[in-house]
Amino acid sequence: MIMDTAEKQAALDRRYIRMAGIWAENSYCKRRQVGALIVKDKMIISDGYNGTPSGFENVCEDENNITKPYVLHAEANAITKIARSNNSSAGATMYVTASPCIECAKLIIQAGIKRVVYSEHYRLEDGIDLMRRAGIEIVYIDLSEHTPI
Repeated sequence: MIMDTAEKQAALDRRYIRMAGIWAENSYCKRRQVGALIVKDKMIISDGYNGTPSGFENVCEDENNITKPYVLHAEANAITKIARSNNSSAGATMYVTASPCIECAKLIIQAGIKRVVYSEHYRLEDGIDLMRRAGIEIVYIDLSEHTPI
């Protein structure tokens, strides 16, 4: 079977989004585990999952099961790792298990990421709307609808 470029990209997108899902398992958060990968030229150049800043206790929720205000989102963790490396996220694709919030959308835009692939809708769509307005390609993959490639 010969695949065209779009089919190859769709197959890669499915693989990377599944990998982001596995990466989310590293999160200590109980309410929701989110994973993110930044891929450029078919190489993973950064990764992240939601959690507390380095050096903090690995507890994301307070005694009322409310997420602590200083918990970092997976996207922010992946983007800040880029800042500490020699890589550039300009033109890259971000794979994230949940659609980005408005704050992460701003970081994605400023980081020069050109595509965002996600597999779970967040209750608010303002982050997706902002990224579309910035010309970022948005791809939703429903992981329950496909067979693995």
